[in-house]
Amino acid sequence: MATPMAIQNNNVTREACIQAFLQTSGWGDAKRHPIPGDASFRRYERLEKNGAYAILMDAPPERENTSSFVNAQRYLRHAGFSVPALLAEQSQNGLLLLEDFGDISVSLRLRTHPEEEATIYADAVAVLADMAKQGLRLVADSGSQFVDYHSELLMQEAMLLAQWLLPEILPVDRVVEAVESYATVWQQLIASFDISAQVVTHRDYHADNLFLLAGKQGIARMGMLDFQDAVLGRPAYDLVSLLEDARRDVAADVVEQNLTAFASATGISADQLLLEYAFYGAQRNAKILGIFTRLYRRDGKPRYLAMLPRVWGYFEGNLRHPALSSLREWREKYITASVETRLLGLHHLLTDSL
Repeated sequence: MATPMAIQNNNVTREACIQAFLQTSGWGDAKRHPIPGDASFRRYERLEKNGAYAILMDAPPERENTSSFVNAQRYLRHAGFSVPALLAEQSQNGLLLLEDFGDISVSLRLRTHPEEEATIYADAVAVLADMAKQGLRLVADSGSQFVDYHSELLMQEAMLLAQWLLPEILPVDRVVEAVESYATVWQQLIASFDISAQVVTHRDYHADNLFLLAGKQGIARMGMLDFQDAVLGRPAYDLVSLLEDARRDVAADVVEQNLTAFASATGISADQLLLEYAFYGAQRNAKILGIFTRLYRRDGKPRYLAMLPRVWGYFEGNLRHPALSSLREWREKYITASVETRLLGLHHLLTDSL
């Protein structure tokens, strides 16, 4: 077998690295079909050879870390969840060859079969309930290691709203004061919540990253992707990712039914679940509001602005919980009616391509 070529070698192009990787893994003569990308720097291709299929993940190591994907894949597979088999790996070059889960994502299926929403979401929530019941007992046995979703990381993510969205929507003379006040509120909120780890948290568990696997039922049919950012956290976070999806609306009765089902399956009280759901909802949605603005402003991807109104609606809903009254008061002071109008109209104001 040929020695893998390091991407740092200036004499070797990225494509030459990929070709060498495919050759050594037995897919050198496969047909290659690009798959539309996401908000990251990763790129995917579907490989086809003699009626067999695989997925190439091209994750430039200066931008992405395939080792974290392999680490999470190892645990999730060990714990009995449906994740792609790892067929070949060159982490030093940011290249992975994965089992192909096909094209039927939950989001795609529901576009053509909206009547299946309740059933599909029940299966997706059942996966999260099973993960919660397992807790952390299988992590060490899997050989995988995860960092905690600690207070510094929660704070860093929540501040993305302040760093990227607020300068776009607030008058210049209000930005500094609003950012400082926002930071103080979040510091106090995070310090007041129990964030001790209970479960491996996927962190991007939503309809675009879940695939319906043919010939499987219930938990087994829910194939998971995009889990490379997994940490040790609380179960409510992934519930928010799923039920407050930035890319699609989930029916209110489906949300309510699944929160009730999750509480029943895991034994968590309804009050405690709603408390954590509101807290992690506000934190995650604040993060997404900041990231989508950053994707426009820094990365030249204005299409994400179209989703800001939906995510803002989720954020507003999270703030209705009494435990988040300080954040709601901050919002009422700084996000006035005129500021909110600008926020909700950003995708019209900043691009004509949507």
